[in-house]
Amino acid sequence: MGKVARFLALLMLPALVIVAAAPTPQVPEDGYPRSMAALGDSITQANNACCGPGDRPEQSWSTGSGADDGVISHYERLLQLNPGIRGQNFNNAVSGARVSDLPRQAAAAASQQAEYVTILVGANDLCAASAGSMTAVDAFQASVDEALAILDRMRPRPLVFVSSIPNLYQLWDVLQDDPAARAAWSAGLCPSMLAGSNTEEMRRQVVERQLAFNAVLAETCARYERCRDDGGAVYAHTFAASDISTLDYFHPGVSGQALLAGITWNEAWQR
Repeated sequence: MGKVARFLALLMLPALVIVAAAPTPQVPEDGYPRSMAALGDSITQANNACCGPGDRPEQSWSTGSGADDGVISHYERLLQLNPGIRGQNFNNAVSGARVSDLPRQAAAAASQQAEYVTILVGANDLCAASAGSMTAVDAFQASVDEALAILDRMRPRPLVFVSSIPNLYQLWDVLQDDPAARAAWSAGLCPSMLAGSNTEEMRRQVVERQLAFNAVLAETCARYERCRDDGGAVYAHTFAASDISTLDYFHPGVSGQALLAGITWNEAWQR
């Protein structure tokens, strides 16, 4: 049975509650999750999303619970569908984390008995000092597989959603002519892609590695019955300059987090 067919086999009855004017998801046969955990890096910690430097987990696309911020996270959508999840939203993501940190985060989710787990990781493995020092594809795959295996050994096994990595080249392309962005990047932010001295060939090496990482995420997820990936939707989305934080011109701002929440929710629960 194919990956999508296996995941759809978990879905049965129509839901009775409409969430955020989106199409109503179907109820999994074992009910909506009563707990969830987020794994990943500063994107999922909503670093620099608004209001000042630092993590803003209440604005996270995954587990955020901020009121009236425009970000309708997976947790907030699930809360409307199952009030039993209230307060059981664990953000295990760590700013600066690489894929090698993912198994530890998965172990934390297992100890929390999370029934739904989101994963968005890999940007820091690409954002190395140079294209030549990015994480190797084999090492990336090994860490992803180890983390998913930890989650798969849980009983009951959680539903797992794996996002593709947002397009770093597109970020550079949309902001390359912005003096404020160039000034922020010159402080050493994601030098493999954003350093002003990079050639187009150097950036293309990062693009190729990112495509390989996203393929690893999808292919590894496909080997686990309870895992679903986003079909490359996050990578394919064209974010506007207004979706990017003006604190660092790298992380999603509040509107970027809102977009991430909507794109990933649709891929995790609607299709």
